[in-house]
Amino acid sequence: MKSIYRILALLVITTTVSCNKDLHETPIGIITEGVAPTHSSVIYSVTSSYQLLSSTLNIIGSWGWDDGTVLRNDFVLQDIASGDMQKKWNPDGDQAWMDQFSDFSFTASNAGINGQWSYDFDGIARANTAISYLTDAALTTKLAFDEPTRKYLLGQVYFLRAFYYFDLVNLYGDVPLLLTPLKSFADAYNVAKSETKANVYIQISKDLDEAKSLIPDGKYSSATEKWRVSKGAVLALQAKVALYNQKWAEVISTVTAIEALNYYSLNANYFDNFSVAKEFADNEVIFAYDHETLTTPRSGNGLCALAGWGFIAPTTNFISAFEANDPRLGYTVDVASQNVYKIFGTLNSDNKGNDDAPSNKIYIRWADVMLWKAEALNETGSYSAAVALINSVRQRARLSITATGTYPPAGTLPDRNVASTDKAQIKDWLVKERRVELGFESQRFNDLKRWTLAKTFLTGLGKNFQDKNYLYPVPQGEIDKSGGSIKQNNGY
Repeated sequence: MKSIYRILALLVITTTVSCNKDLHETPIGIITEGVAPTHSSVIYSVTSSYQLLSSTLNIIGSWGWDDGTVLRNDFVLQDIASGDMQKKWNPDGDQAWMDQFSDFSFTASNAGINGQWSYDFDGIARANTAISYLTDAALTTKLAFDEPTRKYLLGQVYFLRAFYYFDLVNLYGDVPLLLTPLKSFADAYNVAKSETKANVYIQISKDLDEAKSLIPDGKYSSATEKWRVSKGAVLALQAKVALYNQKWAEVISTVTAIEALNYYSLNANYFDNFSVAKEFADNEVIFAYDHETLTTPRSGNGLCALAGWGFIAPTTNFISAFEANDPRLGYTVDVASQNVYKIFGTLNSDNKGNDDAPSNKIYIRWADVMLWKAEALNETGSYSAAVALINSVRQRARLSITATGTYPPAGTLPDRNVASTDKAQIKDWLVKERRVELGFESQRFNDLKRWTLAKTFLTGLGKNFQDKNYLYPVPQGEIDKSGGSIKQNNGY
């Protein structure tokens, strides 16, 4: 999707499938508007709404490097921009637009700026189509949807729409707010205007409240398709929304509510979060995209393919952020062999260069959530409780067997002083812990921005970060096609 107007092109067709009633079936064709949706096509409209979260190659194009649509660009806009990652182990001119996020020389015409916008709005378009079907009582009655199934499907797409919009407002600020499928070019012109970030957040919260009331209880909402949105995922995203808006009491109460479910805990070994062998059998992962190998159409992890071409390398500053003997460094990236194990999902190079790798994309896991609560506790003066959570994450790391099969030596990652009442010191501990715990998981740049540390940290690395870079520019093509009703962010 290159623009709001391409959303229209996508939405004047109705996806349909020829399959049984299983929720996981994939489409084998499309038909034009005017052909009534089927039971299968309604189900697929939900399943397809997940696809824009994937790192699979060519979901919305065919080798569209020039418009940033070969795969989802979180690793560029988050990890490269944050100073944790560099494009390649051996720098070259390949895909130079990625390098522009390293030195903040990008413009509103950069491919990555367009690509992420495209993925998120395509996901929203698909979710809107599914919502329109599932809120049509006459249609769902005609297609014989039982009420629990209808609610379950609807809850998923409310969550997904909120997820895509949460990404958009944190990247771009004010964005168009699309809540229904577009049926005409008049509709497209009407919605092609910027809505305030505050109003988009109101809609995000509304969608998550709807999802929470519709998704069934349980660690997994489906026993057979554990990748689908769960009640824990909805609550976790609500906590994250509160965190990003500095609603500290709400963060604490929401995470406490998740704890009460007793669904999640830290895995004994750090790498269990990422291991292909442990997928949906671990204790910690709350929401992930389920990459699978040998499916039709393909749904593997395309980031592994890029690694085979020399992409995805750590910066020296990222490596130096790890304390001595921290096992998390070796699990994230093996510098000597140039293997990014956290992305491969294995402790070898078997998936390096594999464009159909089965390693999942992790979006939310329990350690991340624990550190949100630690941050909120610190901000509200509960210092010892905040430090205790940070220490829990450190303890799991130091007790993890290393990538080479040994245990860290005594004294590795000692506890932070739980008696500290120095808010600034505890915040510094938290900032450092999040970087190494969540490295290469596309969290760091948003963290730096919401802490207002981005300019200080990145200019300290010699980056040309400016105040305007707290938001990315809106893709210039979107502004041009809207006739200026979509507004550009200041400074671009």
